[in-house]
Parts: sequence; C-alpha cells; structure tokens
Amino acid sequence: MAWALVDAREAHQTSDFIHRFDPRFWTVNFPRPMLGCVVATAPDALRVDVTFQRREDLCGLIWEAEDRWDHVVLAYETARDFRRCQLRFRWRSGGVKPLDAVNGPVLTIEGRDVGGQPRTWYVRLWNYATGSPEDAAIALDFGALDGGFMLPGEADPVFAGDVDRMFISLVAPDYDGSAGLRGSAAEGWAELSEVRCTGSGAVLEIGDVRQPAHGLGIATGYDDQYHLTPSRVVRMIDALGYRGDILHYVGMSHYPRLVRDGAALVAGLAGGALASPCAAWHRAFAAEARAAGLGVIWSLSFELFDALCPEGWKQRDASGAPALTGWVPPSTLLSPANSAAMAYLHSVAAAFVAIGVAAGLPVKFQVGEPWWWTNAGGKFCCYDAATVAALGALSVPMADIAGPKTAGQIAMLDALGAMLADATAGVVAAARSAAGPGGLVSHLLVFLPTVLDAAAPEARRANVPLGWAKPAFDVLQLEDYDWLTSGRGAETAPGTAAMTARLTYPIAEQHYLAGFVLNPADRAGWRPIMEAAGAAARRGVARRFVWALPQVARDGLVIGPAEAEDEMQEFDAVDFPIAIGRAAEVITEFATQVIAAPSGHEQRVSEWADARMHYDVGPGVRSEDELRELADFFRARRGPARAFRFRDPLDQCSRGDGGVPTAADQMIGVGDGVQRDFALVKRYGAAAEAQVRRITLPVTGSVRVAVGGAETMAFALQADGVVLLDMPPPVGAEVRAGFRFDVPVRFAEDRLAMNHATFRAGEIPSVPLVEVRL
Repeated sequence: MAWALVDAREAHQTSDFIHRFDPRFWTVNFPRPMLGCVVATAPDALRVDVTFQRREDLCGLIWEAEDRWDHVVLAYETARDFRRCQLRFRWRSGGVKPLDAVNGPVLTIEGRDVGGQPRTWYVRLWNYATGSPEDAAIALDFGALDGGFMLPGEADPVFAGDVDRMFISLVAPDYDGSAGLRGSAAEGWAELSEVRCTGSGAVLEIGDVRQPAHGLGIATGYDDQYHLTPSRVVRMIDALGYRGDILHYVGMSHYPRLVRDGAALVAGLAGGALASPCAAWHRAFAAEARAAGLGVIWSLSFELFDALCPEGWKQRDASGAPALTGWVPPSTLLSPANSAAMAYLHSVAAAFVAIGVAAGLPVKFQVGEPWWWTNAGGKFCCYDAATVAALGALSVPMADIAGPKTAGQIAMLDALGAMLADATAGVVAAARSAAGPGGLVSHLLVFLPTVLDAAAPEARRANVPLGWAKPAFDVLQLEDYDWLTSGRGAETAPGTAAMTARLTYPIAEQHYLAGFVLNPADRAGWRPIMEAAGAAARRGVARRFVWALPQVARDGLVIGPAEAEDEMQEFDAVDFPIAIGRAAEVITEFATQVIAAPSGHEQRVSEWADARMHYDVGPGVRSEDELRELADFFRARRGPARAFRFRDPLDQCSRGDGGVPTAADQMIGVGDGVQRDFALVKRYGAAAEAQVRRITLPVTGSVRVAVGGAETMAFALQADGVVLLDMPPPVGAEVRAGFRFDVPVRFAEDRLAMNHATFRAGEIPSVPLVEVRL
C-alpha cells in the first residue's frame, strides 16, 4: 500500500482560493460543561448554537490566521495581515447577550503590535453595527479599526498587521461576571449571514488536492472534532480519497444533554437524549455526508465522561472504586446491569439513528467496545450494586482477573458475558426500532488486545460472550492498535483467528480498524498501521477503516490509489516438484549501479538490501514423465501468474553447512520484556557486514527456538515466517532459531517451450524461475 506522511503542501499540488472568513473554516471553543457548535448553513452564512450551564460560561466563535485543523494538503494559507480586509455580515441572535449590552458580543483580536509585542484588542461589535441589537448589519475595516467600549473617547486603535486569531464572544443574557451553576440550562444562538470579505487581502490560497479512491474508509470522533464545521470535516474525508461509509464515533463527553443532580450536572433524558448543539451539528454532518455520496456508521460505546455520569450507572470493582479509563480527565464504563443506564443508551442510539433516517442515509449502527472494565491491579469491575443484585448467588469474590479461575468464578464470568450480550442486544434493538421500515445494519466493535489479554484468558467469557456469535450482529469489526504500537503486530493473525472461531463471522463479514497514533511524536507508528491495513486486505475483510481523521490530518497521512499489491497476492502454498528442482541452476542477483570516473575510480551504489534469486530448473528434467509433470505444474500456475514454494538446492537451511537445524543457529531478536513476535532471518557474513535475509516460507515442523540459551516449545509459527512466543522474553535475552526454508518464486516467462524430439536427442529445455517478495 502506497502511503506517505506529508509535512507541507508542495508547489506542484493543486490549489484553489477562498475568501477570508469563509463560513466553513470558523471554529468554536468553550469550557466544560458548556456545549456549542458551528455549522456552515450556506456559502455565505454560519450558525452557532450554544447551551450555557454556568453563569460564567462563554463561547468563542473563532477565525484563525493559521489553519491548524485541516490536513496540510488541504489547509488555507497562513496570512496574519488583515489590514487590507473589510468584513461585512448580517448579525442575528437569540438567547445571548445582545449587541448593545455590557458584555455583549465583542471581537477579540490576539496578535502583536507594530513593535512585535504580544497584544490583545477588544472591538465592541455594536460600535460598527447598523440596526437593532439582535438584527444588525456590521462592517469592519481592519485597516481602520478601534477597540474600546465607547468611541471615540475610549478608542484603542487596532494594529491588524500581525494577528494570530480573532473570536466573537457569546454569553448568556443574564451574564454578569459571577460564577456558579445556573438554576437551569440556557440555550442561545447567533447567525452570521451575507458574509463578505473585500479588499486586496481578502483572498487566501487553499489546498485543493483530491486523492483518488484507495479502498479505505475513515473513522471520526465527535469529541475530537466538535469544534469544526461538519462541512470542513466531510471536505477532508472526500478530498483524501476515503469512500463508502464514515465510521463516526459519537463520543462520550460532548453529546449528552445534562440535567441537575444536586450540585452536579449529569447525563439525563429530560428534554431529549442529545444536547441541542450536538443534534444541530450531527444533522448538518449527516446532510453533508449524503451530499458527498458517503454513508455513516453511527458508533455508540458504553463509555461516558466520568464527571457527567450518574454514580449509580458506573461499573465498580470490589472495593467500590468506579471503572476509570486512562484518559485525562477520565471516562467511565456504564454497567450493563443498570436498567437506567441502559435505557439512557437506548435513547441515545435512537436519537442518532433518527438523524440518519431524516437525512435519507441507509442506517448503519455500531456498538463500540462494550466490555467489563479492569481497574489497576486486575480488579474486574463487576461489583456495582446493579450487577451484584442481578448475579445473586453467582457473584463471588475475585481479587484479580488474571490467572486461572475457580468453578464459581468461571460461572460468574459466564453470567457476566450473558448479561453483556443482553445489554448490547437491547441497544441494537432500540436503534433498529428507530430505523423503522428501512431496516438497520448492525456492527460490533471488539478491541482485541483487551479482550484477548494472555494474562487473563478467562476474561473473554465475560468480554466476548457467545451471545455475540453470528447472527447477533451483521458485521464484526476488529481493532488491534495497542499490539501494533507496542511491536506486537504478529498477535493480530492469531487474535483474529480466535475471534473468528469464537463468534463464527466469516472474514467477508468482518471489518478491520487500522490505527491509531495518539501523539504526534509517535508518527512513525503509521508504518505498522499501514502494513496491517494491507494485511487485512489480503485476509479478505469486507472493509478497512483508518482510525482516525484528527490524527490523519495532524500527521499529514496521504494514501495512494489502490494498487495490485493491496489485493491478495496470487500464491499457491504448493511445492515445486522436488525431484526436478534438485538439479536447478542457481543465480544470486543484486542491483548495483557502478559509475566509473575517467581516472578509473568507481562509485558503487547498492540498490537492494537483499538479493533476488533466479533459478533454471530445466537441467533437472530427466525423463518424459518429469517433462509432463513440469508442463502440468506450469499450466496449474497459469504461467507466471501464481507463485509457489521452491526448495533452493544449495541454500535451504539456517545452518551455513546445510546440516540439521539447531535452536541456536540464527539470532532473530533480543527481549525487551514486551515484544513476543520475532521474524525469522538468515545472516550471510559476519558482524556489521552481514547481509540479512528475511525468511518468509519456513518449512512446517522444522523451526526450533531458543530464548536466553534454552530451547523452548512455547511458541507458534505465524504467517510470513514470524515466531510468536507465548510470553515476552526477559530484557536482554537473545532469541535464536533454526529452520529449513523454501523460496517464493514464479515462472519467469509466459511461455514454456518444450520439444519432444529434441528432448529425446538430449537438448535440455530452459525453465527460468524468479524469486518474488511476499
């Protein structure tokens, strides 16, 4: 799969132009637990919806001089000088401070003064308005703009030549600078329409790259992109070549409608499941997706922002501590046994599905990563009051989920699994009911590194219940990013096989989620992620998704068009007729550029890290029966179309002398206490000068492995010649292996020329083979 991480838009890339203050590229920001959104409602208009929860809440509608949110090939140019710009728009608002009020809408401009010192100016919009306080025409000339409340007496001239950002502040009508929780939530809105930017600085260059389709879908997360307009999000998705469905995680912190619970705000259903800004954003998102020819898979998890979760809904361990994830601040997990928590999820699922139905989208819904959480120290979170009551006598003590379990603990884990399966079925049923006669395609997302933790093998009874087996869902979706980012990618294949065997979804009814890279410093992690996405295609999964758009945009990930190598390589796991191959002629080839100077000195550039083998098996054909066998084998492989295994007559063993392999023959790695997978290699030469050959076709049954000098049988041989140890080797322990191996080859030509008469006369046919890379 062709891909790259792009740091800057290059000169040859296509660009277009937009007017500064284009409604699609504004953002919003606000403090928790306030909520807000911005939506581009027309090419020259936008709308902000806000919900105020505290007296001090303030939402900023922001324009940034530097585009920090778009993918680098799609971003608008950084232009900090606004002095040659004039901005005009119509302002309409409701439920927020009007333009003429103290603390009414102010344009805050952050940048530097003419001397380069950091400076902020506060421009009262009412000073530049014509009309009423809630419906006015506003005109701003950034070359002649004054801050200050009363003009001209309090004028503070703005230097708009070096601006970082500017934002319009929105507060509730009763805002007075005091703090504390409001008696009830207050909702407001503001619209900017007829937006016009004129002047010689009004136009910005913007990336207009459009990648061809590459076969991958994209995942998004509302908690990470709530501040952007939906049109901006969908523009990125479409331009970067992602097609089909968007896997959209609705998040866990920005969608809930909040209700008062004493002195706290918690998620509730009074007034509807979704906060008004969230519902407005998602209605626009669904419409934008449909207009772009994209679908949406609505993803809802059992996870909720801890500070917003009613205490009784939380999973808890035996000590009473709530299930808390590692995010800062943390989220928690809802108890599948708590009827109020599940009723809440049912309403949320139905609300999002209804948005998709109203937009005319085919309804697809995912239950994302439902599980019983494990707190630090292996404390399984299955002891909340609702769960204990539901289990009854089946609830027994369990200090640590790791290790073997008693019969009573196994019975409890099985019961927990049945409870989880019932809970997920209920959520899907609520979504299906909301979908109506058009029906619904259901998806289940399972995170393999957690549910298949080797240290807690019995946990899968609770976290991969047999009640999830086909046909409980229509599609099984798997993700494995912890394995990839910790160098344990070889665990994906056996993990996928184990999940397939347990839940019985064929590979054609599975999706794979590739990703993600949490921190920008770890962007090198995209390499194993992209390799895993390619491997998933070769496995035959129905769809692949990259997780997720915010990280793709941040790191500049660009994926090339689908290529032949993204599909399953045609390879038959069959041996070339051994008797014919033993007498083959062997050719070892490198690619080296040799540049000779007139003086006779040479510059040599080695273009390949490994040799490519060539063979001519014609000399091995000794009889007419073998000639017919060769012709049959050639036709079965469709000539060079299908590769196969070939035993090199001179080099087929980890030992240099070709003798019986031992577990100490080749060093394949050094333990770090975490990594379990090690690729088989053979070294030619000594020390730093050794040429390392990757072995992808070891002979089954021939592989022997030693860890720290002691041979072990505690390993499995994975695809492509990777050894997966049962336990990570200790830090510093050498991992060595011995093996016999074959070479993947194909016929080098489309024709096989054989003449019966000349063969009888002793003429040997030429039958060239060439090594292929798997």
